[in-house]
Amino acid sequence: MKFVANEGKNVEIKVENEIYLRHAIKTKFVEKGDSYIEIIKKYVKPIYREGDIVSISEKIISLCQNRIIKREDINIGFWAKILSKFASHPDSGVGVGETIKMQYAINTVGLIKVLFASMASAITKIFGIKGVFYKIVGLEVSGLDGFYDHVWKEYKDIGIQIPNNPTKVCNEIKEKLKISSMIVDANDLGQVILGKSKDIKIENNILIKMIRDNPAGQSREQTPFILIRKKSNI
Repeated sequence: MKFVANEGKNVEIKVENEIYLRHAIKTKFVEKGDSYIEIIKKYVKPIYREGDIVSISEKIISLCQNRIIKREDINIGFWAKILSKFASHPDSGVGVGETIKMQYAINTVGLIKVLFASMASAITKIFGIKGVFYKIVGLEVSGLDGFYDHVWKEYKDIGIQIPNNPTKVCNEIKEKLKISSMIVDANDLGQVILGKSKDIKIENNILIKMIRDNPAGQSREQTPFILIRKKSNI
C-alpha cells in the first residue's frame, strides 16, 4: 500500500523516537444521517491492518449522529453582538468571532461564564497567552463547527456539535469492524482527543503528537480518516 498525504502535509512523522506513517483516506461527502460504520467498512476496512490506529474527524461522527443545530433556531441577542466584536476573526470562520457562535456559547454555558471567559481572555492576551476563552467555556463550545461556507456551502446555515459518547463510538467500531480508532477535534491551531477505543493504551499526549500537523487538512480534502501505522510494522 502506498501512503499518501494531503497537500502541505507529510506522510512520515517522528514521535517519541518512533516513525509513524499517516495515510489520508479520501471518502465521499459525508452527509447528515449517514452510517459511520458503513463508511468505515467501505473506505477504511480494506486497508486496515492489526496494530494500526485510525484517526477520525469528529465532524463526520457528529453528522452521522445528526448532531446539528440550525441557524434559524438561534436568536442572536445584544451580548453576542457586543462580545463577538472583541473576539478574534480567523479566516477559517471558526470561533466566537462569528456572532452566531458567540450566541451558541451563551446558550450553552450561560452569559455569566461567557463574560468571565471573555474578560479572562482579554487580560491573558496582553501577556501573549491564547485560548483561555475556550478553556473556560469547554469543548461543547470550542468544538462547534459549521455556520460558514468558506469551504462547503452545505455548512452555511448549520452548526455541527461535538459527537455524543465518542469513546462509546470507538468501542463500537472496534467491536463491529475490529478497527482501533480515536475521534479527534483537530484543526491547524490544535488537536484534542475526544475518545478512543479501549484497546489503545497509548497516552493521549502521544496520540496528539501523531496528528500534531493536522494531516486530515482544513479545506476540501474530504479525508476524514487518517490511517496511522508504525513504520517498523511495514
